Amino acid sequence: MRLKTSIGLALALSITMGGMTHANDNARPGATAASDDPYLWLEDIHSERAMNWVKAQNAHTQKQFADNPEFARTRDRVLEVLDSDARIPYVERRGDYLYNFWQDKAHPRGLWRRTTLSEYRKPEPQWEVLLDVDALNKTEDKRWVFKGSDCLKPDYNHCLVYLSPDGGDAIEVREFDIPSKSFAKDGFRIPVAKTEVGWIDENHLYVGTDFGPGSMTSSSYPRLAKMWTRGTPLSAATTVYEAKTSDLSVGATHDRTPGFERDFVNVAHDFFHSDTYQLKDGKLIHLDVPTDASVDAHREWMLVQLRSAWTVGGSTYPSGALIATKFDDFMAGKRQFTTLFAPDEHTALSGYSWTQHHIILNLMDDVKSRLDVLTPQPDGHWARANMPGAPTFSTMTVLDTDPDHSDEYWLSVTGFLTPSSLERGVLGEGAAQTLKQSPAFFDASKFEVSQHFVTSKDGTKVPYFEIAPKNLKLDGSNRTLLYGYGGFEVSLQPYYSGSVGRAWLERGGVYVVANIRGGGEYGPRWHQAAMQANRLRAYEDFAAVAQDLVKRGVTSPVHLGAEGGSNGGLLMGNMLTLYPQLFGAIACEVPLLDMKRYIHLSAGASWIAEYGNPDDPKQWDFIRHFSPYQNVKADVKYPDVLFFTTTSDDRVGPVQARKMAAKMEGMGYQNVWFFENTEGGHGAGADNKQAAFMHALAYDFLWDRLQ
Repeated sequence: MRLKTSIGLALALSITMGGMTHANDNARPGATAASDDPYLWLEDIHSERAMNWVKAQNAHTQKQFADNPEFARTRDRVLEVLDSDARIPYVERRGDYLYNFWQDKAHPRGLWRRTTLSEYRKPEPQWEVLLDVDALNKTEDKRWVFKGSDCLKPDYNHCLVYLSPDGGDAIEVREFDIPSKSFAKDGFRIPVAKTEVGWIDENHLYVGTDFGPGSMTSSSYPRLAKMWTRGTPLSAATTVYEAKTSDLSVGATHDRTPGFERDFVNVAHDFFHSDTYQLKDGKLIHLDVPTDASVDAHREWMLVQLRSAWTVGGSTYPSGALIATKFDDFMAGKRQFTTLFAPDEHTALSGYSWTQHHIILNLMDDVKSRLDVLTPQPDGHWARANMPGAPTFSTMTVLDTDPDHSDEYWLSVTGFLTPSSLERGVLGEGAAQTLKQSPAFFDASKFEVSQHFVTSKDGTKVPYFEIAPKNLKLDGSNRTLLYGYGGFEVSLQPYYSGSVGRAWLERGGVYVVANIRGGGEYGPRWHQAAMQANRLRAYEDFAAVAQDLVKRGVTSPVHLGAEGGSNGGLLMGNMLTLYPQLFGAIACEVPLLDMKRYIHLSAGASWIAEYGNPDDPKQWDFIRHFSPYQNVKADVKYPDVLFFTTTSDDRVGPVQARKMAAKMEGMGYQNVWFFENTEGGHGAGADNKQAAFMHALAYDFLWDRLQ
């Protein structure tokens, strides 16, 4: 059972969790730099004045870029990809069934359903529908967005279903009864809030939610972990742990692995530091590992993944290493570990997955995938074997395993030009078999992938992937889209995107993915090299890639666009303000931009470990250099820019994009565009139609402006 907090990557676009922003988060007493901000009124998210401004901006942007046949064609072709019945229905094993959530044209809000393995092997499997979210919305006159489920093993008949009212992180939790395919009468139910919840047994839950004033941290996540008993009011839940208001969050979990049942409490102090306790006989026993390490208890084993070097038991283990010991031995005071993985200059650990008798390591060699299988031996060492490699410039990811019962694994294989496939295998029973194959949404034979390295300002070599037409003319005339993220140890590995293929590559564009520092492509060191006072390194890396594309003749500034969202939106804001001469257009999506006030907006306080605390004058002295809202100036030749956000984003929030657009327009800039979707949360789309609109708007804006 992985014990790190579930919100460890909560800023990344692809990661979601339950959440709610308190009304006073946007006007906290003592917030700095507010009085001299003429656009502070846009922070009142749902005010009539602010929403009227949003509506006017939306109409202006839509008229310019969306009210034309070309946009409609782009949107419809992207929507065909998202709604395609030929997509892979990815599954999660729960006992004898494979569970899937599916959205398409007929079911825009989706179907929660399941089938058997034998049925899934068929080209057209029959599905048992458990919950039709569109039908639920019709019945309840709501706009629920399905956010996942948690079912109680081993029979998986009792489930907790998570529903967001608008696609944001805030969720309502309802108990669902699988045999009757209905919400359980008088079952567990938690009102909309940022909630951490999990089963203990059929009649008890661990829950962290908004219990009232003082129950949430300053980051707007649960401060209290409680145990709730069936048949009692939520208010009667008993406190297991009370964190500090300054902590990020707290959560309690129960491991139901037969023979190894254990309870844990994890207290996240920030995104990268936490303390973990075993809850045993009513007492909390601290797991004495570094606070920046991730801890995993599985059966008799305890694994520790290190972010910094650790000297223990007479040995020193490096940052980025994965080490193992027996759980009971560790709790008894022994400190002898076995190194399962140690990084080198080119290789990092992307993740790992337990099966019943093995561990599958997901490794990156210069951002390219490799899988190793480790098996504990009676003499204490771990045998190592390689799994077959992926195609060149592809990514292999273990999506699911069944560690309580078997050595089954489900494997995704994807690449920039290789449509994704889903494979199933059992370790020790031969090679995995491909069960599902995604269709090709564009003709990949016209393109080729290459990897390049560029030297950044401080001498660091930075990799990037280029997907381009074959026999590309290096005359500087190619419309090129450069994508990046660079934060929170998130890695950008090769992936297949029918949307990118149809909306950009088929038009003749070049697509580039930059693996800049701040990400996790080379482990913790790559991330830590661009944190806080070193944040500018990430932006120097991205600028170096842009300059290399021009130097190599791939493109020129007037034809070079950039795109990024969330933390990548902050990256875009800094490309706009620090390197405007390098780009012709920028798409800045669900972004952070006002780094002076970000900790007072939505869940911003949770990211202090990544960026620093702007309320501390010493830290503001370095933060101010990468705060786009403060650094935008009048009379500068900025590239055309599109800011895209959502009203329901309760993680970053819409106000930073609003204020940046308003400020630039107030300075007289005519090449600033803004669009705000009402639903979708931080992911920017509550259904495929909304997502297709967002993608089409960004691609058409960039293509139009990069003449």
